[in-house]
Amino acid sequence: MIFPWKRRKAGRAGARKDEFLDVELTIPTYFRCPISLDLMKDPVTLSTGITYDRESIEKWIDTGNKTCPVTNQVLRSFDQTPNHAIRKMIQDWCVENKSYGIERIPTPRIPITPYEVSEICSRIEAATQRRDAIKCLDLLRKMKNLAKESERNKRCIVQNGASCALAACFELFASLSIEEYTDLLKEILSALTWTFPLGEKGISKLGSAISLHCIALFLKGDDLSSRKHAVLVLKELISEDQDFVNSLMEIEGTVEALFQIVKVPICPTATKACLVVIYHMTLSQNSEMITLKFVEIGLIPFILEILVDGDKSICEMALGILDHISSRDQGRKGMYENALTIPLLVKKILRVSNTATRFVVSILWKLCMGENENAVVESMQLGAFEKLLVVLQVGCGENSKAQVTELLKLMNLYKDELDCYASSLGFKFLKRPN
Repeated sequence: MIFPWKRRKAGRAGARKDEFLDVELTIPTYFRCPISLDLMKDPVTLSTGITYDRESIEKWIDTGNKTCPVTNQVLRSFDQTPNHAIRKMIQDWCVENKSYGIERIPTPRIPITPYEVSEICSRIEAATQRRDAIKCLDLLRKMKNLAKESERNKRCIVQNGASCALAACFELFASLSIEEYTDLLKEILSALTWTFPLGEKGISKLGSAISLHCIALFLKGDDLSSRKHAVLVLKELISEDQDFVNSLMEIEGTVEALFQIVKVPICPTATKACLVVIYHMTLSQNSEMITLKFVEIGLIPFILEILVDGDKSICEMALGILDHISSRDQGRKGMYENALTIPLLVKKILRVSNTATRFVVSILWKLCMGENENAVVESMQLGAFEKLLVVLQVGCGENSKAQVTELLKLMNLYKDELDCYASSLGFKFLKRPN
């Protein structure tokens, strides 16, 4: 196969450094992975005798395929034997063609095995029982370095009990002294963000009162990385077991700490995780008290701001929170007082996803049916009537259908007073969201 490469011009006096010459370079076919057709970085051979790049064949197998892509034979085993001969030939070829700008492919590291992961986890558990924080930190950093080497290593670590060992370690040292073992606890929290799911034992350790208290302290701290890791772990915990919400709400300052992450974003990932936690909190047994607290500290304007340019998942979660807030009198009052509420809600109808539209319909229904004439009039002026008609046409759930019908009947009462109908809006060309 022939690939175009750019080589710096040579042999001409005064040639500028940024001048390049287009050349064509042939890459031997047996150097290319049969799946990706790229130069192999880590060639491995299957039981069928065909060599692939490790990353490509692992993706093939991980998606559920059980055959050799080239021969279509059923694989007797999924073992992948490193093909050192081909790898050495590829490296030599790269060196020979260095003048064409080709960099030598580094010798790949041998992937970690499940046995090695189990061995590290056992050593962490033993060090935890001895209360040897230094050894735990050393083993944890070794595990993190192995995970950084490749996605395969990371998957192997996750699948072989790492999270359970780390959760137990976190709980023990948090119970001894958070101040004394801050560095270790921060490192564990960082690792836990990519080692979920925990499993039953791990959840019991990380979801204990001691562990949650420690996580909440990091959530309220000044270290941005620790705050990010804390909210990511809380999101995973709550997603696995809703009961942790009540325990979390009993910790003083948690609501304010979550609000700060929404108010002063750390990163999109942290914002999304924070919204998930808040969403579950507004669904809890103490939802009324929590909702009022979020409204009082000023959450609504920042949730509305997120809606302006948030991506699909963030918009869905933000609208879900507003839907819960609008179920309360104080929440509706706070939304009425914000000038962006109705315009943003109407704009999001049929613009994000079916889930987002369902939330918007529910929120508008609560705002308009709450005997607030201004909400009805403003919605109509912004084109909500026409958009709601389209929602019925493209289809929606029974609950949403009933809410849309009631909204249309209510808005219809104002049709003689407002000139808000525009038959030329072209909604018939609107595509149904995914």
